[in-house]
Amino acid sequence: MPLPKPPAKKADRVPPSALATDLKPGASPKPKAAAKRPKTPAVLSVAAPPPALAPMAAAVQEPPKRKRSAPKPGEKPKLFVLDTNVLMHDPMSLYRFEEHDIFLPLMTLEELDGHKKGMSEVARNVRQVSRELDVLAASLQTQTLEEMAKGLPLDHSGHREAGGRLFFQTEVLNTAQPLGLPQGKADNQILAVVQALKERHPGRDVVLVSKDINMRIKARALGLPAEDYRNDKALEDSDLLYTGVQQLTADFWERHGKTMESWTQGSHTNYRISGPLVPSLLINEMLYLEAPGEAPLHARVTEITGKHAVLRTLKDYTNPKNAVWGIAARNREQNFALNLLMDPEVDLVTLTGTAGTGKTLLTLAAGLAQVLDERRYSEIIVTRVTVPVGEDIGFLPGTEEEKMNPWMGALDDNLEVLTRGDGAAGDWGRAATQDLMRSKVRIKSLNFMRGRTFLNKFVIIDEAQNLTPKQMKTLLTRAGPGTKMICLGNLAQIDTPYLTEGSSGLTFCVDRFKGWAHSGHITLARGERSRLADFASEVL
Repeated sequence: MPLPKPPAKKADRVPPSALATDLKPGASPKPKAAAKRPKTPAVLSVAAPPPALAPMAAAVQEPPKRKRSAPKPGEKPKLFVLDTNVLMHDPMSLYRFEEHDIFLPLMTLEELDGHKKGMSEVARNVRQVSRELDVLAASLQTQTLEEMAKGLPLDHSGHREAGGRLFFQTEVLNTAQPLGLPQGKADNQILAVVQALKERHPGRDVVLVSKDINMRIKARALGLPAEDYRNDKALEDSDLLYTGVQQLTADFWERHGKTMESWTQGSHTNYRISGPLVPSLLINEMLYLEAPGEAPLHARVTEITGKHAVLRTLKDYTNPKNAVWGIAARNREQNFALNLLMDPEVDLVTLTGTAGTGKTLLTLAAGLAQVLDERRYSEIIVTRVTVPVGEDIGFLPGTEEEKMNPWMGALDDNLEVLTRGDGAAGDWGRAATQDLMRSKVRIKSLNFMRGRTFLNKFVIIDEAQNLTPKQMKTLLTRAGPGTKMICLGNLAQIDTPYLTEGSSGLTFCVDRFKGWAHSGHITLARGERSRLADFASEVL
C-alpha cells in the first residue's frame, strides 16, 4: 500500500483523516469511506497507511504533551498582576508562572512604552517584552475585544512550560484608588487594578508581583497580597550555596575499605570507592579527612560511574617545594584552590570568600606560573565591573587600560607581593621582573567584551559578585580553545543595585556549573591578610 502523499505547498499538513486507521488483531485494514474533499485546494486526499505505519500515524495524530503541574482539586489557578519592573528585569517572566494566569494593567503597558528607547539593558528588555506581547496578540483570530477578554494562551509561542493565559486590561475598572495616595501615580493605579480584580474574583487568589519593595509594602498595608519575583534567584538562601568542599566522616575507611580499590598514577594515588557516600559526591569536589594521629587525606573526585567513584589525592601546595611563583598555600582551602588553578583540564574555576582569603593572589600567581614558566597560556586578561563604592569621581582620561587602572588597585598590590620575594635580585631586578609581568597582563573593560573570542588566554574576572547572570553568560561565552576562566568574588560585598546574593551572576555560575567535569569551585574560609583584617571582618 503506498505511503501518504506529501503536502502540495509549504505550511500545509497531511489531514488526520488520511492517517487514521481502525486495526484489530488478525484483521486486515478496511478502506474507509472517502472523506469530503476540503475546500482548500492545497491539501490532497491520501490513502490510509499500511499496518506497519499505524504506530507512526498515531504518533503524528496525537503528539506527546509535556506534563504540567495542575492545580489541586477544587483550587483555581492564581491570577498574577505583573508590575512593570518585573518585565524590565526579566523579559521572559511571562512564561515563568506555570499553570497560573497573568494580568497586565494598561498602566504597565504605558510604562513599558516610556522605557523602550535607549541602549541600556532595561531598554533592550522592554523591546523584547514588546515583541513577545506582539507574538501572543497575533494569535487572535478575530481581533475583537471579546476574544481579547478571554485571554491569550501563553504556550502559543512555543513555551510549553506556560500553561496559563495572558489577560490585558480591556475595560476601565470602576474602583476608587486607596484614600490618602496620590491619584496620578502609576504605582497607585496598578494597586487600584489589583483591588478591583480581587473584588471581581472573590474565589480566586489575585497576587501582585513586583520587584519594588515599597510597592509590596503599600500593597500589604492595603490588604492586598504581594510577592517578589523569585525566578531570577538561583538560591533562596545563600547558606545553601555549593562550597566545593566536603568533610569525610571519621569511619570513612571502615565503611568503604572493604570494597575499595587503589592504584598509583604518577605522584597521585587513586581510590575507587562504592557505598553510601557516592550519591552525594560531585565531579571535582574536594574531600578531606583529618584525624589526630593519622595522616590527613586530601582528595578530589575525578570520576563517578554508577555506584562507584574515583578519588585522587592532591598535590601538596602547602610545601614550599611546590610553591607557585613563590606563593605556598597557607591553609587547606588554598591548597584545594591551587590544585584547581594549576590543572589544565579545569576550564572554569570559581573562588568565593571574604576579604583577605587570598583569591586574587593565588589566581595571579597561578596565572603567571602558567604563562611565563610553563607557556601554557599566552597572556593574562583581567577585567571587572566598574561599580563605585561611594560617589563617582567622574570621567577618567587616557586609553582603555589607563581608564581601568584606578579600578585595578588590587592587581597592583598583588603584583607587588609577587615581586617582593626576589630579594637577591635587588631593586633593578625587581623592577625588571615587575615590567616583565606587566607585559603579560592585559586590563580590559567589561563594556567591550561582546563579540570577542579569547584564544589561549588566562582570564581573571574580579569582583564577579557584581555581575548579573546575563553579564556572566556574556563573559563565559567569550572563551575560545585553550582558555581558562577564573571568577573571583565575595557575595557579602555586592555593590550593584537590585542584585542580591541569590540573584548574583556569581551565584548562578557556581550553582549551574557544579558537577561539570571541567569546572571547580572552592569557598575560601580563612583570611590570611592580617590579624587586623581578620578581626575587622568578624566584628564589623
